[in-house]
Amino acid sequence: MNLDGRLVLVTGASSGIGAATARAFARKGAHVLLLARTRSALDAVAAGIVAEGGEAHVYAVDVSDATAVAEVARAIRRDHGTPDVVINNAGAGRWLFVEETSPEEAVQMMAVPYFAAFYVTRAFLGAMRERASGRVINVTSPAAFAAWPGATGYTVARWAMRGFSEALRADLHGTGVGVTLVTPAAVRSPYFEHNPATAERMPRIAKLFGSLSPEEVADGIVRAAERDRRQVFLPFRTRLGVLAHRWFPRLVDWLLIRTGWNRAPLEPA
Repeated sequence: MNLDGRLVLVTGASSGIGAATARAFARKGAHVLLLARTRSALDAVAAGIVAEGGEAHVYAVDVSDATAVAEVARAIRRDHGTPDVVINNAGAGRWLFVEETSPEEAVQMMAVPYFAAFYVTRAFLGAMRERASGRVINVTSPAAFAAWPGATGYTVARWAMRGFSEALRADLHGTGVGVTLVTPAAVRSPYFEHNPATAERMPRIAKLFGSLSPEEVADGIVRAAERDRRQVFLPFRTRLGVLAHRWFPRLVDWLLIRTGWNRAPLEPA
């Protein structure tokens, strides 16, 4: 896909991967639509894009709210038309064991990223199918392919993103609308700042795959859109790790558990 003049929607665009992705698409000549909850942060990202000669439009919305997403989608279609690329990047969720997770937080973990991606995609999918073109890009985590201890709700939500991508791809076969799943290794983004206890629960084996800047992930997402890729792992050795789990699941599971977070021992009754 030639991105010049294309309309690209990015959720979670106020910081981290989302902001970097919006900037990267704008540099390719795309007109970007920035979605997130915090208008002031979105305005700052948009101002930076405009200062570089790009075009950006801000829509402050809670993408986990189905009604709010439907209203914003109507405004976007009225103001700009239907996006050529929808990037479901918004994500949240702490790394916790089940007993550490309240029912309310478990629901929130599924709401963003999964339900948010469902709502946003659904809002534009009909028009994309009528036009017989477009691409949905979903961002997930290596947790969608192999689980480690101490991050249950987070892991389930990322598996949901993988399942959504696979099912959506089957639904859209032959329609001209493509689906891409992007799986980056650990990203040096505000996520870990907002969830300070999370980094210490990272399995030690994850160091083998390194970490990425938001800009490196953004570049990978842009390349995926340009080349109509089905699946992207960043960096490439992340794909090798996923393949290793497919070939030797027990060994990789053992390594993840062995190098992962140990729960505190129970107090004697």
